[in-house]
Formats: sequence, C-alpha cells, structure tokens
Amino acid sequence: MPEVTRRRSGELVRGVFTILMDHPEGLAAQEVFQLLERLVPPTQFEHTTYPNRPNDRRYEKIVRFRSIAQVKAGWLVKDKGRWWLTDEGRAAYKRLKDPEAFMREADRLYREWASERSEPESEEPKPDEIQADAAAALEEAQEVAWIVVQRRLAGMGPYDFQDLVAGLLTAMGYHVAWVSRGGPDKGLDVIAYTDPLGIRGPRIKVQVKRRDEAIDVDGLRAFMALLSEDDVGIFVSMGGFTKPADNEARSQEKRRVILLDARRLFDLWVEHYGKVPEEARRLLPLRPVHYLDLES
Repeated sequence: MPEVTRRRSGELVRGVFTILMDHPEGLAAQEVFQLLERLVPPTQFEHTTYPNRPNDRRYEKIVRFRSIAQVKAGWLVKDKGRWWLTDEGRAAYKRLKDPEAFMREADRLYREWASERSEPESEEPKPDEIQADAAAALEEAQEVAWIVVQRRLAGMGPYDFQDLVAGLLTAMGYHVAWVSRGGPDKGLDVIAYTDPLGIRGPRIKVQVKRRDEAIDVDGLRAFMALLSEDDVGIFVSMGGFTKPADNEARSQEKRRVILLDARRLFDLWVEHYGKVPEEARRLLPLRPVHYLDLES
C-alpha cells in the first residue's frame, strides 16, 4: 500500500471531527463516511478497491485505521457502530488546527498508551494492508453485529423483553420476585430484591420501554413517582433518554434511579451472559467470533 502521509491522515481524521463537532450525540459510522466523502474526497488511490473485493474501498479502511490513535488518545469514541467526540477531542480539534500537528499529537498519546501495555510503538502507526484490513474488519463486524442485536431487541414481544431484563438481573445476583404479565401493574414491569426474602437492602423496581423514542423528563419523573426513598429504580429504554432526563436522573439525591439504554443493556448482557438462566438466554443467544485485534 502506498504510504499515507501524516498530513493526509490528519486531513481525513480532522474531517471526521469536523462532522462530529456538529453532532454531540454522535453518528453511525456509515453516516460519517457519507458526509466525509463530500468534505474530504478520496484520492485516486483511496478510491480504489482491494483485489477480488470490488465493494471494499481503501478509503474507509484507511480512515478507520488512522483514527485508532484518536480513540486511544481519548478524543474519539467508537461504540457499536456509533462515533462521537469526547470533551478532550473537541478541545484538541479546536487547538490543533494543522492536520499534521493534529495527527502528531494523537500519535504521541497513542505511543504513551501503547508503551503502558507492551513495547513502545514506532513514531507513527503505518497503515499497511494487513493492519488497515484487520482494523476495518473488526469495526465493521461490531457494527453489523450491533445492527442484528438491535433488530432482535426491537422485534421482541413485550413480555419476552421483560423476561430478558429479569434474566439479566438474576445473572447479576439479584432475586426477581415479580414480572408483570398484563393487567394493572402501576407502571412497573419487574420487582427484585438483593436477597431471596427481600429482607436486606433496597427493593428494586424496574420499568421497561421498547419504543424507539427517547424518554423525556416527564416520562422519567412519572417513573420516579413510583419510588420511595428506600427503593432503587431501573428504567430500561430501547430509545434511550433525552439529555435533560439523563441530567435529572444524575442529580437525584433522595431517589436512586439507573438509566439503561439499549447499548448499556447489551453490554451488561454480554458481561453476565455466562450466568443468565438458560430460558432467558434463548431470548438473546450470543456466540463469540474471534478477529485479529491489532489495537490491543
């Protein structure tokens, strides 16, 4: 692969940052690439594809690989196909306007990260064919996997979704006492305790929402009205929560409430999957697939 200069890498990755500066909640990677191609068009080489892979352009792979340094620097987050900037990344974008200086600082922070884990990296990561391909393959696999998981969760029946949440709580060591099965439930879907009889610790009240819309402050307050000072509330929403709702939850001093969007719910599912009861596990079965991870 012809060398991609540090300046060109900086132009590409700063282009990504330019786009994400206007989207504080982040964008899907594919949306980023669509906008980036208009902002920083690919060179003739970057527009070419790999042999025997006519739909696999080098452009996207180079961007994915050369933005690893910004991820390790703590400037850019890539999570399940969604990219967004951290406060540090926004500050770096404003401070380092020259593309080469922007990449040089990210590469320096990348080397610091690498030196803490293993042998120091070379001065600048080189986007050779194998490295770029491995980085892109891993990211793309994660993105596709998340899309499939989202579709599975969105297509799940309401009672199955409640059972999935109850199964996760069981895997985490809580004791589920009740799961709603229709009829008047007063806004609650699951009740659990920290011990089998509910004698020690708080009562855990759970509400789950499968709709795509983000829960706003009014929706959150309606749930919190069901909590006493001795309860812990868990609100699970596939559509996530608005920023004001998130701020409202974090500012609570008397009522304890935890917000779980689809991503956080899935991360917990993966973390505790080995202890999820078999019946619940069948609702969202997982199988690990191993990829070469050159970022570790």
